[in-house]
Amino acid sequence: MNDLTEQLRERVLASATDKQPLRIRGGGTKDFYGNAPAGELLDTTGHTGIVAYEPTELVVTVRAGTRLAELEAALAEQGQMLAFEPPHFGQATVGGCVASGLSGPRRASAGAVRDFVLGVKMLDGKGEVLNFGGQVMKNVAGYDVSRLMTGTLGTLGLLLEVSLKVLPIPAAEATLRLELPQDKSIDTMNRWGGQPLPVSATCWHDDLLTLRLSGARAAVLAAREKLGGEAVADAAAFWESVREQRHGHFTGEGALWRLSLPSKSAPLDLPGAPLIEWGGALRWLTFDGEASVVRAAAVSVGGHATLFRGGDKEGGVFQPLPEPLKQLQRKLKRAFDPQGLFNPGRLTRTLGPDDATTSPISSATRRRAAKPRPSCASACTAASAPPPAQPTSCSATSSTGRAAASTSSSRCSRAAAIRSRRGRTSTAASPAAPARPPVPPGWSTTA
Repeated sequence: MNDLTEQLRERVLASATDKQPLRIRGGGTKDFYGNAPAGELLDTTGHTGIVAYEPTELVVTVRAGTRLAELEAALAEQGQMLAFEPPHFGQATVGGCVASGLSGPRRASAGAVRDFVLGVKMLDGKGEVLNFGGQVMKNVAGYDVSRLMTGTLGTLGLLLEVSLKVLPIPAAEATLRLELPQDKSIDTMNRWGGQPLPVSATCWHDDLLTLRLSGARAAVLAAREKLGGEAVADAAAFWESVREQRHGHFTGEGALWRLSLPSKSAPLDLPGAPLIEWGGALRWLTFDGEASVVRAAAVSVGGHATLFRGGDKEGGVFQPLPEPLKQLQRKLKRAFDPQGLFNPGRLTRTLGPDDATTSPISSATRRRAAKPRPSCASACTAASAPPPAQPTSCSATSSTGRAAASTSSSRCSRAAAIRSRRGRTSTAASPAAPARPPVPPGWSTTA
């Protein structure tokens, strides 16, 4: 176990002083994801170790530089697992797993990465160590910032520690395969989703629908008899190939698109056949055409498309956000990383140092905050003063001004009346002070 919190903090403080952006990197297995990494390298692989693990509580706290394989091995010894089945793509770290926000085949049944993040310890752009969340499942104190860190690609801060919820490994599993076309497979997967079946993963490719059953032995056996299909012998290797993208669908040339769609969406009118996971909600497609074409197809059914790997990233990797969400994203960036030090441009190119400190929104906010607010007394004075003479062409403006002054005056009058009533009430309610007896001659009136 190595705790490098202080060394990492000093590095962030030095970068903030020098205004030198940092490229946060663990195992480097997700360097292909998002926009190209930029900045001076900040390696986290030395910050390792399991800080706390209580199997009976189903919670583990681990430093961000710890290898994901090391954590999973420790959990397996206790018969437990990370239920969201994160992909490794090599020597992945826990910090990279959370920062990328990627989940594996079990995500549709168990939940995503963010659903298992209970708390985080992080460094912000000012070099301050922040703690959010905790180590219990029912933690509702404050803002849920710990889950906010999931999928941000390190753009809001440097993860130091993560507390994750873990689950027991299923007592039994079975993988079945059926021969079905794409449209019928989508209908079938959604029909299964509405039934009490222990389906933990699905995958459709080349007219073959593969599903995994996980749970109690009796439940798995009953589902096998009900669903039928052919048993898959080397099931573990198959699901690992899907999770780690070693499946034949991922080995071809071209840009790989990740389409997140409503699970019931019909097959999209795009060239090429996809690989479908998560009951129809996740579709992988190799497509070398215009990004606008695949994104428009995804939006048309209520989804979005991400350029996962390869292709031309000049048009952006992630689906463009509407303006209200962009504003929220900018405000979060300014709050956690005001100088834009961490992974500049990795998530969106508009959240670099310039945008984080000199965006129009930031300037407008500062102007509003700096503008003095008139007091009640000044408003009353302004309302009682006669309005200045205005040109005829500005009659509408002067009427608006007089209406506003009248409204302000009435508000102040109501406030004064309320204070007056309160004063009368308190006076009436309080008993009269008893009369002081006369002071005898020669006594002093002071104590």
